[in-house]
Amino acid sequence: MEFLSDSDAVDVGLLLLRVLVGVTFSLHGFQKLFGWFGGGGLEGTAAWFRSLGFGDGRASAVMAGGAEIAGGLGLALGLLTPVAAAVMIGAMTTAAFVNNADGGFWSVSKGWELNGYLIVVATALAVTGPGRYSLDALVGIGDLSGVVAGLAALIIGGLAGWLRWVTRDVAEG
Repeated sequence: MEFLSDSDAVDVGLLLLRVLVGVTFSLHGFQKLFGWFGGGGLEGTAAWFRSLGFGDGRASAVMAGGAEIAGGLGLALGLLTPVAAAVMIGAMTTAAFVNNADGGFWSVSKGWELNGYLIVVATALAVTGPGRYSLDALVGIGDLSGVVAGLAALIIGGLAGWLRWVTRDVAEG
């Protein structure tokens, strides 16, 4: 006797993955913008971005925090999943350069390991779609996902994150 069919199990698995990763990701944005959960808030985050060469840091703090909230909650809810994935990929690409460009791969050496995991998770969800238990499915736009959407999310998000990094000295100054 089976508790869940195979397709139900896949949809439940996608729901669990989306909610855990998406909500956790969004909480980082709330830390950056509002100082919740021990975060620096807008002023503290702006000062940190300023120290990294992002102009006065305020616009970068708003962009990073907003991307984490929007991308994370979009992923958790399964709403416009490829778009939410691209936003998350962009934020994690920039983060990989900001925090971890010189550390190599492993997190223990301040590498980009965790950023890479999150980029892959977001890309995979853009490819597979959010599953039946999502707002995309509820409103009938679950067919937005697929291999092309996943590759587009990876390319657009990755390019946007890289551009934000390479333009940091001139973007706000």
